[in-house]
Amino acid sequence: MNALIEALMFGAGYNAALVAIGAALLGIAAGAAGSFLFLRKRALVSDAIAHATLPGVGLAFIVMVALGGDGRSLPGLLAGSALSAAAGLLVVDWLTRHTRLSEDAAIGAVLSVFFGLGIVLLTVIQTMSSGRQAGLESFLLGSTAGMLFDDAVVIAGAGALVLAIVFVFRRPMTLAAFDPEYAAASGASVRAIDLLMMTLVMAVVVVGLKIVGLILVVALLIIPAVTARFWTDRTDRLILIAGIVGGLAGYFGAAISAVAPRLPTGPIIVLVAFAAFAVSLLVAPNRGMLAAVVRHRAFEKRIHLRQGLLALAREEPILDRLTLRVLRARNLIRPDNVATATGRAQAARALRDEKRWEVARAVHPDDAVTGRYDGLTDIETVLTPDEIAAIDERIGGPVLAAG
Repeated sequence: MNALIEALMFGAGYNAALVAIGAALLGIAAGAAGSFLFLRKRALVSDAIAHATLPGVGLAFIVMVALGGDGRSLPGLLAGSALSAAAGLLVVDWLTRHTRLSEDAAIGAVLSVFFGLGIVLLTVIQTMSSGRQAGLESFLLGSTAGMLFDDAVVIAGAGALVLAIVFVFRRPMTLAAFDPEYAAASGASVRAIDLLMMTLVMAVVVVGLKIVGLILVVALLIIPAVTARFWTDRTDRLILIAGIVGGLAGYFGAAISAVAPRLPTGPIIVLVAFAAFAVSLLVAPNRGMLAAVVRHRAFEKRIHLRQGLLALAREEPILDRLTLRVLRARNLIRPDNVATATGRAQAARALRDEKRWEVARAVHPDDAVTGRYDGLTDIETVLTPDEIAAIDERIGGPVLAAG
């Protein structure tokens, strides 16, 4: 634990600090950019972009070696992967627009073909004298060992640029993500916005290859956005929370990897992001599982309370144990199951409300009234006081007061 705290405080060495900063900035950019993919329901596109980068890595290495340069130069490899990813994205767009293939089918075809080509190129590189120690397979799952200052600057700079573009164009991208038809009617070019969105994702994928790898970078794009959705219904907050989750995942994942150097950094970062997702899934106040259980239990108790009060008013026996517990907890019945004065008054009110709804549904058969009846909704929220007074006259007097 002390070693982890030291790593979190940048005390685990120069390289570990570089990796932590780079991973945090990458996570922030990935969370922010991935939010629009999530909102646009195009998460699978990021998978195609990621897999399409592999041939570019191989070709860039071959070209740089052929030109007498260092085939492992990170800027050159990232440039190659960017060109390859752009080609894959254009192929997906062309197939979707000019053939009968659906987008998911086009993505599946491009993903498999480009990834297969990349594996073939990596195999060919391994037969080259300069390729045996290239370490290009690290681009599959990520590797931070030996990261240089220049590498960290490239990753940090690209991440900062992605964040700046997201901030400037967040409103048109949000509009296109939620309602592309309205965006087009408003004069916005949805195709251009989609292209910008995909470009941002491609940038994150490319700069994330060194840290997370092309297989797992998709998770860093999507998991933070999905996690953020548990905590908010507002787009700006979702983007902010997703960026924070991604940044913390990168920072903590890099720190854990520094403490346990045999564990790969990329998978650790993704597992930390998934841990945040799992916690949100459980404890988020509105969309979490525990909140859903609490709401269900509260709704269940309301149902049993209503049915119990109606049974008391009709002098029917109550056999359900949960109904009896609910009535006792509210001091509506005594231990011998006889109604208290408060219980009798509330039972009379519940029966009167049931009769009110019965008359209201007959007088107003439209969905505006009948569609609101569920046995729990207060009729005062549906009808006006004058309408309720007219109903009370038909059923014989006002509602009884509580005793």
